[in-house]
Amino acid sequence: MALIKMNFLSKMLGMQTNVTICLPTFSFADIMNNNNDVYIPGMKYQVLWLLHGGSGDDSDYVNFSNIVRYSDQYKLAVVMPADYNMNYDDYDNGAKYQTYIAEELPNVLRSIFPFSDKREDNFIGGLSMGAAGCEKIAIRYPENYAAALVMSGGTFYEEENHTRLNTGMPMPIHRPEACNENKIIAIKNIQERKKTPKFFTTCGDKDVVLKAHQESSKFLKEIGYDVFEEIVCGYGHEWDFWDITLRKAFEKWLPIQHRIIYP
Repeated sequence: MALIKMNFLSKMLGMQTNVTICLPTFSFADIMNNNNDVYIPGMKYQVLWLLHGGSGDDSDYVNFSNIVRYSDQYKLAVVMPADYNMNYDDYDNGAKYQTYIAEELPNVLRSIFPFSDKREDNFIGGLSMGAAGCEKIAIRYPENYAAALVMSGGTFYEEENHTRLNTGMPMPIHRPEACNENKIIAIKNIQERKKTPKFFTTCGDKDVVLKAHQESSKFLKEIGYDVFEEIVCGYGHEWDFWDITLRKAFEKWLPIQHRIIYP
């Protein structure tokens, strides 16, 4: 298993930025199975583009979940970019975080790593602020992803009705007009009969963002998206819940092959 910390100059962000990558490689399981032919020219990986929550960065999932082990076990590459509390949006007079994640970062990494560019091999996910980012990017770039994993959050809610986490720290920047923009695009996708990702949405019943999660999932269902929703008893806005969710997603939710794609 390779864990890669990468720093590079992003044109869309106008600055150096960090990204953490989990890349399944030759493992102990291969030794036990006497599999020596792991590295073959032309091999490709399916990829999960995984977005962190507010006040976090690209190292969150590595530090607080079992994402490295899941990536290795299920042979799915995982890319974790840094958003720097910018809510995964594009700003008119600033950095373009949405375009960076949906367009620039895949182009950069596919030129370096054997990542598949096929829609059916790419998924996007996120928690909290990253859940909203995941939804809006999946809606705005439906041709990029086969599925979206939305954990403890959502973007299709009215901002004034949303309960914020009381952390005592500066929280992510929200564009007030973003909710209506995202709704318009989501509806237009259905009207134009675009092929859209399947949404897997989940939240703990004790989570302070439960209302935002439910409003977002309800909206997507009502306008015609394929949505699987799960509310789990006993959990709040916490890493124990997100780690359990990631395991479910890797094991059975996301349409992953659980193997490297060989030519």
